[in-house]
Amino acid sequence: MEKYLFEKTMQTLFEDITKNFEKSGELSADVAKFLEMHGCADTVKHVHDVAQEARELAPRFLEKAEDAFCAGLLHDISAVFPNEDRVRVATELGIEVLPEEKTCPAILHQKISEVMAEKIFGITDPNILSAMGCHTTLKENASILDKVVFISDKIMWDQVHSAPYQSDVLKALEISLDEACFCYLDYLWQQRENLAVVHPWMAAAYKQLHDSLGK
Repeated sequence: MEKYLFEKTMQTLFEDITKNFEKSGELSADVAKFLEMHGCADTVKHVHDVAQEARELAPRFLEKAEDAFCAGLLHDISAVFPNEDRVRVATELGIEVLPEEKTCPAILHQKISEVMAEKIFGITDPNILSAMGCHTTLKENASILDKVVFISDKIMWDQVHSAPYQSDVLKALEISLDEACFCYLDYLWQQRENLAVVHPWMAAAYKQLHDSLGK
């Protein structure tokens, strides 16, 4: 009965946000349509930019370009839910909500996007889903695809001013993907006292890269 109620709640939640949404089968167009119908037109450009960057980066690191493109397109699909609703939505979707995510619900969008990509857009590849689910924080034992989407999201900064870390990350990327990921995480780590939260996934990824790169 509990499982039935959970699935019913998820179905109702997704029915509410997919009313009048018909997929064409062309993912890029469908993502744009879905975001625009929910008033998230600004997000369309960002996800397209991240998807293009990820598609270009992926072959350099022996990953499938189209897998990276797919993950990039869908990584922020949860933008349709405002921050103030994300703890509730995550709970209704059966997602574990960490204390840091309750404090800073914006971080939950990565996990919500992963579920939405599967349930609404039919993505079943666990590697693609994983890359969406950790694109903000990264995580310990991250895959190559996780890292490609993570660093593409950071390179394609979606604010009006330039990303303060961008030039350093791009230089590090010339050395390796791990160096680029570490460069960004180290940028955050050095100012961790000023962050709203230090997410445990980010901390674990930082420590693992720090040790593996001999920093």
